[in-house]
Amino acid sequence: MQQMNPVYIEDSIALLRAMIRIPSLSREEKDVADLVEQKLTSWGYQPYRESNNVWIRSSQWKEGLPTIVLNSHVDTVRPAKAWSYDPFGASEEDGKLIGLGSNDAGASVVALLSAFRHLEQKPQPYNLIFCASAEEEISGLNGVASVLKHFGKLNLAVVGEPTGMQMAVAEKGLIVLDCEAKGKLGHAARNEGENAIYKAMADIKILTKLSLPKKSEKLGPVKITVTQIEAGSQHNVVPDSCKFVADVRTNECYSNEEVYQIIAKTIGSEVTPRSFRLNSSGIPLDHPLVQRGITLGLAPYGSPTTSDQAVIPCTSIKIGPGESARSHTADEFIYLDEIRKGVEIYVKLLDQLQV
Repeated sequence: MQQMNPVYIEDSIALLRAMIRIPSLSREEKDVADLVEQKLTSWGYQPYRESNNVWIRSSQWKEGLPTIVLNSHVDTVRPAKAWSYDPFGASEEDGKLIGLGSNDAGASVVALLSAFRHLEQKPQPYNLIFCASAEEEISGLNGVASVLKHFGKLNLAVVGEPTGMQMAVAEKGLIVLDCEAKGKLGHAARNEGENAIYKAMADIKILTKLSLPKKSEKLGPVKITVTQIEAGSQHNVVPDSCKFVADVRTNECYSNEEVYQIIAKTIGSEVTPRSFRLNSSGIPLDHPLVQRGITLGLAPYGSPTTSDQAVIPCTSIKIGPGESARSHTADEFIYLDEIRKGVEIYVKLLDQLQV
């Protein structure tokens, strides 16, 4: 195990403070991407940039070696109204750094970057890429998926998200379904029309009870949740359309297309998928990285949430400092010691790893 350089770690914490002070909502990451690019240049790297994605390659790159990518995202959700601190203030109290994106996923960005700097100080049996990517929070098309063509063949991805530095060895996929029940217009005072709301309610009841038979040991069953509904134009008109949205979290037992087909055949409403691109993903338990993590005392688990793992076409693991429960909440924070510990664990996991 190589010696940890405290300068690299404190550099990264300082970078996170600066990142928090720059609003970086999804599709609005330019300024924070500029910051990351400038910082990497000041440290002697030659960063690559496409849109709001920034990446670097290890200085000891050798053709023919396998490649590992370290990836996390710089974009954030919008701040909730309930913040009691300035979400862009980077306040510090009792060892906590408070600010939007501190936990999700700024801490992972800077911890992975520090680990990259440590690991590339000596020859490794692999090539290494660090990527700070955009649009993860909206599963956007201009995020990490848009720059994978520049990375070449990837053998392993480490995706930074707040997991308490435990190993998410699998994560659920996601399909968002736009559904529409259709009826017939009529006057609410008379026995006229076909109420699309009632048809939608019947379909929603079916979805709440729909249980797909294949259950994953790591991820459990497919989960279907109706999250939005819209119908009606005025109180005295029977609506002829009721639209609702279903959030579907898939396991590795089904492709997203298979789950869509099952749902579309089961309910009467028209069902339109927004995308099939976010499939379930993960890593075998016997993979050398997972086995090394287990020897370090890290616990493998299945994650119910979706990340950039879903669009990176290689074996991957999700692991990072912070806790998922703090994400997308008011007064989001990260403990500075979580970042320091995260860097150390990343380096222990990856130093001289054979992939």
